Amino acid sequence: MQDLICRQLQEHCTLMARVEQELTPTIVILAQRLIETFQIGNKLLIMGNGGSAADAQHFAGEIVSRFRMERPGLPAIALSTDSSIMTAIGNDYGFDRVFSRQVEALAAPGDAVIGISTSGNSPNVHKALEVARQAGCSTVGLLGRDGGSIRELCDIPLVIPSNDTPRIQEGHITVIHILCDLIEQGLFGTGR
Repeated sequence: MQDLICRQLQEHCTLMARVEQELTPTIVILAQRLIETFQIGNKLLIMGNGGSAADAQHFAGEIVSRFRMERPGLPAIALSTDSSIMTAIGNDYGFDRVFSRQVEALAAPGDAVIGISTSGNSPNVHKALEVARQAGCSTVGLLGRDGGSIRELCDIPLVIPSNDTPRIQEGHITVIHILCDLIEQGLFGTGR
């Protein structure tokens, strides 16, 4: 057991070093885009399936409530949280449209729409980002592996350099926390 624990922690540390080396410029660009989104009065729409749905909810919760500092709430919606909406869309249109229909209803030009997918190939996230692009939104992907088909739909694709789903998810939540910190610092100054 100890060997397994040590190996997993070493894999995590190795991946975080790669994220630092390879993705820091992209994280900066993404943070600046999200700060600008809020500065002009727009919102974030965030989506994903399974663990990525949980990450979308976590991200939205940190933005609406707070991350590290006391500050006004910011507008962010996780599209995986309303079971009535999701089951109505799933029943009427199919699961592939559970996010795109919400983007169609809620997105405004200038919003940022963030799709989280460890494979980069989630059909419902793909469709939603297509709709977001047509609506004049910024499109962002928190992805894994090679970025999959979603990568090409993203103004800012952030691809965790791993093929291992748990490590990709660890990368996503780490990046989400960094983004939340940068957003608060960028909009409200030093708070720690």
